[in-house]
Order: sequence, then C-alpha cells, then structure tokens
Amino acid sequence: MRSSPLAVALAIATSTPAFANEAADSAIDTARPDILVTGQRQSETIENVPSTNASVDAQKIDTSVNAVSVEDTIKYLPSLVVRKRHIGDNFAPIATRTSGLGSSARSLIYADGAILSALIGNNNGNGSPRWTLVTPEEIERIDVLYGPFSAAYSGNSIGTVVNITTRLPQKLEARLSALVNVQNFDLYGTHQSLPTRQISGSVGDRFGPLSLFGSFTRTNARSQPVSITSIAGTANPTGTTGGYADLNRLGQAIRVLGAGGIEHHVQDTLKLKAAFDISNAVQLRYVFGLWTDDTTSTVDTYLSTATGPSYSTANNGTTAGFNSAVYFRDAKHLSHVLTLLGTSRRFNWQITGTSYDYGRDLQSTPSTATTGATVNRLPAAFAGGAGTVQRQDGTGWVTLDAKASLHLGAGNAHILSFGGHYDRYTLDTNSYLISNWLDLSTQGARITTSRGRTRMNAVWAQDAVKVADAFTLTFGARQEWWRASKGFNLIASGASVVQPVRSDSVFSPKASLEWKASDLWSARLSVGQAWRFPTVGELYQATSVGTLLTNPNPNLKPERARSAELAILRKSATGFIRLSLFNELIKDALISQTGTVAGTSVTASFVQNIDRTRAHGIELALDQRDVMPGIDVQGSVTYADAQTSKNAGFPASVGKLLPSVPHWKATAVLTWHPSSGIALTTAARYASRNYATLDNSDTVGNTYQGFYKYFVVDARAQFKATDRIEFAVGVDNLNNDRYFLFHPFPQRSFTAEVTLKY
Repeated sequence: MRSSPLAVALAIATSTPAFANEAADSAIDTARPDILVTGQRQSETIENVPSTNASVDAQKIDTSVNAVSVEDTIKYLPSLVVRKRHIGDNFAPIATRTSGLGSSARSLIYADGAILSALIGNNNGNGSPRWTLVTPEEIERIDVLYGPFSAAYSGNSIGTVVNITTRLPQKLEARLSALVNVQNFDLYGTHQSLPTRQISGSVGDRFGPLSLFGSFTRTNARSQPVSITSIAGTANPTGTTGGYADLNRLGQAIRVLGAGGIEHHVQDTLKLKAAFDISNAVQLRYVFGLWTDDTTSTVDTYLSTATGPSYSTANNGTTAGFNSAVYFRDAKHLSHVLTLLGTSRRFNWQITGTSYDYGRDLQSTPSTATTGATVNRLPAAFAGGAGTVQRQDGTGWVTLDAKASLHLGAGNAHILSFGGHYDRYTLDTNSYLISNWLDLSTQGARITTSRGRTRMNAVWAQDAVKVADAFTLTFGARQEWWRASKGFNLIASGASVVQPVRSDSVFSPKASLEWKASDLWSARLSVGQAWRFPTVGELYQATSVGTLLTNPNPNLKPERARSAELAILRKSATGFIRLSLFNELIKDALISQTGTVAGTSVTASFVQNIDRTRAHGIELALDQRDVMPGIDVQGSVTYADAQTSKNAGFPASVGKLLPSVPHWKATAVLTWHPSSGIALTTAARYASRNYATLDNSDTVGNTYQGFYKYFVVDARAQFKATDRIEFAVGVDNLNNDRYFLFHPFPQRSFTAEVTLKY
C-alpha cells in the first residue's frame, strides 16, 4: 500500500517539536594540472578526479580568514555559500553553483576520508554537515570539487565535494589559542552585544613509526535571534502595547511582536588521531572525535501590558509563537575512523571505515499542544512546566570505502582507479511528553516516532589515458544498489504506519577530455550523470515548527542529474585564471514545496519530485600572488540561471528561479604582506536577490523568512611577534549590512585572537 506523504500531518501538528530551525588520501604525483585557488599544484589522489578544483591551505586560512570554526575557511571559494547563522550554529548547510541552502544532500563533505555530510536529511537542519568535528587549527588543506564528474563519488556530488585534509605531527608540537568575538546586533526592538569566547589547544609528537595528535576546543557563544515572532495584520493582541509594523515575505502586513531563538551555546570538540607505519609502504590510521553541545534558547518580547512584559500572540492569550523559540538542546556525538593505506611507485590503495553516532541528541521545549499535552504559556513556562522533548538518540551512519589506483605505462600515461562503497544511514526520532520541560527525569509517554534506514552498495572504475602528448581522456562509471527499509511512523493519536520497503539500482557514466595546449594553457570538457537517492529523513521523518509541518514521503523517486562543464585555465608560477561554463539538467528533482493539508487550513512543507529543473552559467576565478610586491589577490564571479523547467504539480513555478540560487555571486580577497610577519587582508562577499519559494512569490526579501541580496566586507590583520607567538584581529561584516537568508544574519562583529606555538 502506498502511503500518503501528508498522512501524519494533523496529529504531529500539535505534538512534535522540531529541532531548532533547522572524511586524506595517499598522494602520488602525476602530470595532470589541477585548478587550485591557492595557485599551487595539488598532489593527485587515488580518485584521479577530472573536475574543476578549488583549494585553500593552512597558511592562507591563517592570514586571510577570521576562522572561528571550520566552515568559515571556505567562504571565499568560488560559488560556495555556507549558511552559518552565527558562531556555534549546528545547522550550516552549503550552497553551490546550482543548488540552494535547502539541498544539503547535494554536497559531500569529508575529513581525512570520513564523511561529515549528514545524509540523514536534505535540509538546512539535521541534514547539515557535522563541521564541528574538525577545528581550523588542524587543517592542512581543503580541496573543493565542482560537479558529479568523478565515478569515485555518489550522486550526492551533484553540487560539490569538499575534502578536508588534516595534519599529523612529524615532531613534538603544541599549540594554545584563545579567541574573543563580539557582535553588535540591532533589529526591531532587539539591541544586543553578543560575546563569544573560544579556547583551543593541541599537542602531538612522532615516536618512530607512531604519530599521535590530540586537540580540544571549547566554544562559549551567544547568538543573535534566528527567528521573528509576528502576527498577520497591523494590530497588537488585545491589551498590549509595543511591536513594529512590517511586511512578510509575500508583501502582506504583519505586526512584529518579538524575536526568538536567541541561543547560548557551550560546545566542546575533542579529537584524537594516531598513525602507525606498519612498513615503509603501509600505514594504519585511527581518528576519534567527540562533540558535545549544551544550548539554551530564549526570546525577546516587544510587547508589554500595565503589569509587565507580554508574550501573547493572539487575543486569547496564547503564547505559541514565542514558546517554539524557547528550548534547551543537549547533544553528544561520537565519530570513529579507521584507515589502512598503502603506497608504491605504481599501485596505491586505501580502505576506510567510519562510524558516526548520535549518542545523545535531544531538544526540550515548553508545550503549546492541546492534544495529549498541557498548554504551558510564557512567562510561567520559563520556570518549567509541561512540555515535549524530541530525541534523536541512535541516529547515525556507518560507511566503508575501498579504493585503489594503478599506474600503467611510462610517465603516468595511463591511470586506472577503482573501488567499492557501502553505507547505512539510520534515523531514529522520538518525541515524548514531559511534566517539566527543564527536568529530563520527568519524561513521560512517547507520542510520535519517525524511524527508518537506507543502505547503499556501489562499485566504480575510472580510466585516464594520454591519447596524445597534449590530450588525456578519462572514462568512468559507477553502479549503485540502494535500499530503504524499516520505515515507521507513530502519530500522537496512537495510529502507526509501517512504510513500504524500497529498492533500486542505477548506472552513472562519466567522461572527461583534457587538452594541455602549452605550459600555460589547458582546457577540460567534462560530462557526467549522477543519481541522488532520497535520504532517510525525506522518506520517513515528520516534524513540526509552530503551525508549519514537515512531512515525509516514502514514495519519492531518485533525482537524476546530467551535468557538463568546460573549463579553460591559464596558470603560471604565481597563480592562475580560470573560466568555467557549466550546465545541469535534473529530472525528478527533490525539492521542498508547501501546500495545504486536505480539508484543513494547516500549511505543510513536504518534499516532492519536480519533473525537471535546469541550470547553466559561467564562473570566472583567479588567484595571483605578488601582483605588486607583497600583494596577493583572489576572487571569483559566478552567474547562474537555475530554473524549474517542468512541474506538473505546481505550474506556477515553471520559469522561476530555484530556491536560494541567486543569479550572481562574487568574492574578492586582497592580502598585503608588508613584512614577513604581518598580513593585512580585506575581503568581500556578494550575492544578488534570491528566493525562498519555488514560484518566487516571496517578493519581499529583507524580512524574516525572506532571502535578500547582500554585500559583506571583512578585514583581518595577522601579526607574528615571534615564531612562537601570533596575534590577529578582524572584523566581519565591516559595513554592517543587515540582511536575511530566511533568518536574520550576523551584523558587524569583532574578533581578537592570540596563539602560542611550540
């Protein structure tokens, strides 16, 4: 029996709180030139990827980026946008040339071969990458691949692949850093100075064949509001004063009553790494990661009565609009990575197994439900009382990859790469009634459940052959077998649904032709097909945020992308300039839409297959060192036209821009080295107006839930007092651009840091 994607909508509307708005390959040298933002040549990996590549290394990060967390380090790379709403944000998905911020499953993020992408969802919430398991200080380099042109990666590479390589010590080393950041935020009636304190340390050494490294980071951060509470119309709730008149994203009049999601994070990251040289050619590596999060969220009301602050959002005194932004979150995630790799002159191989476990992951909030729970209104709810708690304990994934490359012929004229892949993603989300939402020991009956599992098996091969002195031809293919099972939904009324088992198999061919016209000039034409299967969350997870429901659809089809890119590169000893033309056609695109639950006025958000989308565009990127003595420049400009071309289910969306994919994106970075110990950087990021809805009906961008244009200027100054002591100061959003990407984004913030090295 086929299940309706909206079957559980009404029951979860009043019972389930949602979580807040929501892995290094062995190196071998080849003659193939790569496209690098650093302007330096990257060692070839086993995958031998025939894709446009942008990179940044540790030195450039230190000199030019105010990097509080690892996702900051890629914010100036071409076409990429990371939706980091504030320091400590757990939900920071990545947008690419042709995919928006709600398509987190169209990118793959790795750290030392372990996947950080949370492919349990395709959203900007629990589907966001687990960036927190890497710290900026341990990064050696980051390489970003554009497009699904390598058979080594699944169809989740439609947008991009980010490979983070961290370092291992070769001798005794130690590092201690302290950082302070202060954001000044001013919006409506909220006026706040928001401090962040971070301390991190690491130590490592090499003992003959054994290398050991350990690091610890604690971040204590306070955020600006991530949500705005409002009601339709121009009038306040009865008996209250205050509030602000504004427009919602559809251009309709609203009354802004307050702000919510004002978070205080205390987060710890512990990392332990070991590498043992079994022989000169074989190495065993292990990486352990632990991340904990203790977050509380509160609200700021703009309303008052004769007796004090008011949290009413309707004439009947309900405080539901504020309640959903009051919560605490408690999480402990664990990661294990085990890698065995071997290198030789002609044959290189690697086997990597990973495990990521949501050992504890919960969010508790005061209740607003009238079915199966006691209404708990603010301000009394600040002190406790009835609520609901949602748990994701047991959610996680395991992966296994085996891959190898064989060099045939003289001068690496023929490289054969091949491998196999396995993954299993498990979703286990349960919500419970709780007598006191501040005391987990009072947890009561379970009211909803969403769980399920997906599994993927794959084999791939890729063959790169020099067909002439100036030409290299690469063919690749990937065969995948996918299965979704154990899908189950329990709703508040007690009804349950066992979802159908799904299975499928697909074949994805790839091809690339590179022409090295001279030592300076080269061109590459790449084409590829990729299949992206629905995530376990898209199939089975049901959540609610206030009166907006997010519903699963167990009948979703995989989306199929056919992509092409022509990249022309001129590189020299001091840098490069690259022009890329790209095109993408996606059939059955998986994109979230909104509609009304039949027979009700309840609005629901649900993922459906859109018949066809298409995107094409052009990207210009450059990186030049010493354009004038001591001055380095880096920049990019991207134009993309990404539209819905066919959608029988929602004809009004045809010809409209895809959500959160603007026409224009640009970055620029200028760094001046007046001396060997000083680096002064000015950088900028720009994006044109974009939309939240498929039909682009959100005509007002600079409001809550809207997507607006932005132009942000950053600055950084780094001073090396000695080889052991470094200082840095910086400003993000120097021009204090006030903009929304659904949420209010950070305003001007100042950073100061000091680092001691041994």
